[in-house]
Formats: sequence, C-alpha cells, structure tokens
Amino acid sequence: MQVVASEINKRVSEWQTDTFDKKTQEEIENLKNTNSEELTESFYKDLEFGTGGMRGVMGIGTNRINKYTLGKSTQGLSNYLQTQFTGEEIKAVIAYDCRHNSDTLAQIVADVFSANGIKVFLFSSLRPTPELSFAVKELDCHCGIVLTASHNPPEYNGYKVYWQDGGQLVPPQDGEIITEINALQYSDIKFQANTSLIKKIDSEIDSVFIDQSVKNGSFAADQEAKDNTTIVFTSLHGTSITAVPETLKKAGYQNVHIVKEQEVPDGNFPTVKSPNPEEPEALAMAMQLAKEVNADIVIGTDPDCDRLGIAVRNTKGELQLLNGNQTMIVMTWFLLEHYKNKKGLSGNEFVASTIVSTPMMRSLSNAYGVEYKEVLTGFKWIAKLIKDFPEQHFIGGGEESFGFMVGDFVRDKDAVTSTLLACEIVAFTKSKGSSFYTTLLDLYVKHGFYKENLVSLVKKGIDGAAEIKKTMIDLRNNPPKFINEEKVVLIEDYQTSIATNIQDHTEKSIDVPKSNVLIFYTEEGSKIAARPSGTEPKIKFYMSVQGALTTIDDFENTQQQLDDKIVAIKKDLNLT
Repeated sequence: MQVVASEINKRVSEWQTDTFDKKTQEEIENLKNTNSEELTESFYKDLEFGTGGMRGVMGIGTNRINKYTLGKSTQGLSNYLQTQFTGEEIKAVIAYDCRHNSDTLAQIVADVFSANGIKVFLFSSLRPTPELSFAVKELDCHCGIVLTASHNPPEYNGYKVYWQDGGQLVPPQDGEIITEINALQYSDIKFQANTSLIKKIDSEIDSVFIDQSVKNGSFAADQEAKDNTTIVFTSLHGTSITAVPETLKKAGYQNVHIVKEQEVPDGNFPTVKSPNPEEPEALAMAMQLAKEVNADIVIGTDPDCDRLGIAVRNTKGELQLLNGNQTMIVMTWFLLEHYKNKKGLSGNEFVASTIVSTPMMRSLSNAYGVEYKEVLTGFKWIAKLIKDFPEQHFIGGGEESFGFMVGDFVRDKDAVTSTLLACEIVAFTKSKGSSFYTTLLDLYVKHGFYKENLVSLVKKGIDGAAEIKKTMIDLRNNPPKFINEEKVVLIEDYQTSIATNIQDHTEKSIDVPKSNVLIFYTEEGSKIAARPSGTEPKIKFYMSVQGALTTIDDFENTQQQLDDKIVAIKKDLNLT
C-alpha cells in the first residue's frame, strides 16, 4: 500500500501545534525519534466507521482512539444533530465498558456534547451495550454512544453511535455524519463542558432494563424446571456481571455458578488470551467449573455483553461447545414454537439473519410460514429492518458471530436477554425429557444438516490492509470456476450489487446496500463467502456445507463427511 510521506508529515505537524495538549506533542516527538514505523501506522489514515462503529488501537494520531479523534467525531455528530432537530432539546446517553480509558473517554464525549448545548445522560459506571441501546429509547434520546471495542485485544477501544430507534447508525445518517466530521478541523472541537447539562444515571435504568429482559426472555420453563437447571456463567472480566446474574435471579434461576476468577471487570482480561466467546479457550475456566458442579449449560459473554458463547450437554452427557449458527438455530426454533403454540402465527411475522450466516435459518423460517429477511453483516441492519417494516412483528434473529436479539425492545444483539433465553430452552427441553443439543439434532433431521466453519486471517497494519484489498480484487477478477471439484453456479458480488448465474449467464440485482462481500455457491449446495472485517484487521472466509441427516443415530458419520468437505474446501482455497 503506497502511503505518501508528505501527507503523513503534514498530519504529524498539525498534531504538534497548540491545538493539541503538551503530552500529545511530547509523545509524537518521542515516536519521531524512536519508532518511525509506529508513527506511520498512527497517522497514515483516519479511523473509519465499520460494521461496528469506529474501533482501533488507543494512542496518539489520526488512526488511533484518543480524545481528539473521539472529540472530532462527537463534534461532528453534535453539529449534525443540531441541523436535524432544530428547536428541540437534544439529548444523548453514553455508556462504556471495562476497557482501559473507557471511563475517561466517555467523560470527554459527554463534555463535548454538553459544550454544544446537548443534554447528556452518562452512566456512572460500566454497563452492557444492550442496556445503552435500551436507554436511548427509554430516555427518549436522539442518539447514544457506547465506548467499547467488544472482544478486541486490550490495546483497543471503540465508539459506537446509536440513533433514536436504539439501533446503530445506518445510511443515510452514517454518511452524512461522516461528511460533517471530515469537514471539521481539530481546532473546531469544543472540549469545555457545560456540567449543568450532564446527568449521571445508574439504577433507575438498570432496574427497568433488567425487568424488560426478564419479560422478553421468559417463555416456557416452569419453576420446577428452573430449579432443576444448573448454570455456569462467566462475564470474561466484562460488563455482563452488572446485569446477567440479576436477570437470571429475577427470572427464577437459583442454581447459577459464576466463575469468580473472571467476575471482576478488568481491561487486561488476565485469565484469557482473548475475551471472545467464539474462542473455546475463553470458556475453559467455565467448562472446568461446569464439570465440578455438573452444570447443564455454560454461558460466557464478551466484554460489552452483546454476544454469548454456550456449551450444553450432548447425547453422551458431555459438555459440547456450540457455534453461533447452532445456537441461533435452536433459539429461533424455540421462539417460533412459542409463537405458534401460545400466540399463533398470523403470517405477519419475520425473523432475520445475515448473508454470511447459516442458510438453515431460511429453511427453518419457511417451515413455519414465517418470512425470512437477510441483511449485511452487523446487527444495525437487523435493527433497520424493524424500523423499515413497522407493520410486521419481529420475532428474533441472529448472526453467526454469536449474537442474537429477542424481540425489539433492544435494537442490537443482546447477550443479557439471550442468556436468559438459552437457560429457558435448557430448562424446558430437560423437563420434557429432551435437551438443547438433542433439539438441534432433531432440527437437522427435519430441515437438513448444515455445517459451517470460519477462517479469519489476521493482516495487520498498512501491508496487511493492502494484502486484504488485493485478495478481494483477485477473487473478483479471477473467480473460481470450481471449489473442491464442485462447480460454482452462482456468484453474488455485494460491491457491484450483482448476482451472476454462471449456468445461464443471467444477472440479477442484489437489493441490499453495497458492501465488500463476495459469495460463491456450488452445484452441491456449498456456500463460501469472503469479506474484510469491519472491526478488525482481518479477512474472513465463511464456509457452509449441507447434507441430509436421516436419523440422529447417523449424526456422527454425517458430521464427519461434512467436516471432511470443509477441510477440502479450505485446502482448495489455500486457507489451511
């Protein structure tokens, strides 16, 4: 990737003016003298909004999370709010997670809002991201901000913006706000707070949020079933400790064992390599505790509590980690069954997932006569569906990356309510002589056995970004004709919004916003998607294969066949 040195030098020089504090100027001078590579990485570009807002390494520079990059974003957002809501008392709510500097950065964001005449509700201590989404609507705010970098390494932080509906920014607001931000100089930032406009909030929102989580996450499990359910929970040093235990308690679950070593919020995440519930290692301590207490389910949440990983007892009685697709399928089935049996399905409902998640979501929805809507990666797009189709009832939905949303009282993935939902499924199925896992296998028999796998290739820095870009260009210019000896029959290019049928050479437009995603479908039903991550320096390859499962007894053999096919696909695409 060609980076113009003169542009970097121009940015560095600007940050050594009196607009920036003395400490910042001294740190830049030190980098100039000792670490030119880090200086380049810090200034070669501006941080950008991706699928999960703005996320990056903390430090000085335009490509880092710091008081100036967040201050500029908040100033631009303030200017935009004032043009959109003239004559109104504009209100914003701010939350933050356990990461280093999150509380300080949250206060800076509050200061800038207040300096622009915007009333601010600032959580007094760390809170889950779904509670922030809830608070936007509960407090009738125009926007919300959460300071978090989700499951990224400790050196990261981030800034996610929510709109009036409680969902994250989507077009056209995101582009309009980015234009407003880019038009600003750093000297335009108003840092001088109007403290009279900043109000600290805590328990008054907590109690309402937890009550709503219990209301929306409670379904079919009776008290006896709950009493017979043993749960192990870990917050992985994150914010969920402030909400999940109390939610489970209020819902009637008493046998909850918390991993004490991971209970205290800590931005260093000292007991895990990565606080990511997608990684088996992150749940290792919880799995050990579950063996000691003979737990029915293990649940771990990421630092900002919007995603969850679970393990349940398999047909052999062993604890089995599930992936996000598997958890999503069982949760969606449970909601659909509940609506069918308790409320009836009118045909006006829908469930939703993303283009890189399991195709089984469509099969399951079709079986219940419920519309399935598919969107780009990121829960902001699912939230947008709820806003765009107010005449339809959203039952629930999720994505492969371990996120799920129950109903629409929160407009983002929500590990608080989803944790309760998972426990409800375990308790209910156990009381009926079945289990969460057996239910999954039953669904494979009824709707087809879909098996997914994800390969994430880390490509850091300037060279990594260039490599990711080249990979996507090569895939577009020279798409594979065969994958694992299976003929490619359909290519969806979300950047051009064109789906090309290779067999009859016809093209159809793709009716979703443009995104840098390619999806290849083969004649045997395999699906391979490629996309750069919007929140991490990675390129991701999503693989889905399918087959028929005649009986549960055939599960192990059929699974091995599908696993072998995934291994062959990886080898064919040089992903091993």
